[in-house]
Amino acid sequence: MSYQSITPGECAAKLSGADRVVVVSGAGLSTAAGVPDFRGPKGLYVTRAYDPEQVFEIHGFDRDPRPFYAFTRDFLSLLGTIRPTFTHRFLVELERRKPETTIITQNIDGMHQRAGSRRVYPMHGDYETAHCRGCGRGYEGSEVEAMLEHQEVPTCDRCGVAIKPDVVFFGENVRHFNEAQSLAGASDLMLALGTSLTVYPAAMLPEIAGGEVVIVNQGEVGMRPRPGVFLADANLDEFFQSVAAELDWSVEE
Repeated sequence: MSYQSITPGECAAKLSGADRVVVVSGAGLSTAAGVPDFRGPKGLYVTRAYDPEQVFEIHGFDRDPRPFYAFTRDFLSLLGTIRPTFTHRFLVELERRKPETTIITQNIDGMHQRAGSRRVYPMHGDYETAHCRGCGRGYEGSEVEAMLEHQEVPTCDRCGVAIKPDVVFFGENVRHFNEAQSLAGASDLMLALGTSLTVYPAAMLPEIAGGEVVIVNQGEVGMRPRPGVFLADANLDEFFQSVAAELDWSVEE
């Protein structure tokens, strides 16, 4: 059985008929904005620009948080130079028109929130908040970013232990998974965008979707074809620019 293909016009018709849309977004949405991916052919894990065992392994962080913060300086500096894509902004408009729209993202860059989406569940965490690894004191991401200007490793002003942004590391549980399962099961329509659907547990969400699933991704995907699952092997921005035109939606910059 092969995937059922879908055109922008057909996707627009499905969006028009749905109320509870759940979006599962992956690295392809961020790489389109200029954020490097982690697992792709030129990703950070493959090129070894950063060693994932040192940077994103929780026990490694507790031994020596400096490799993670070397990555973080580069990552946050990059985020300051890029902007959300058309697809990010399309999803903001989708939420405005269909308020029950929810985004479940595997990305840690906060681009959905920067674009203006409000109902966002970052399964792999993000840099918006942080916590001390010693006493558990919470910090805003902006506080940690300010500390980076004069500290190699931000440390807690209460106990002196390293502060860790609330990014999910190897060895930690993903966030919001119970909510994600419930939302997926109650969805009228799921959009899986820029994800190969090979990284679990996020990859299982389309399998339990309550309605049809539309996958828009360049390259192979891990989900097995079945009735009610549609695939567009397409550039995200080009595809959703055509969807917006079919819907006659104006997507703001």
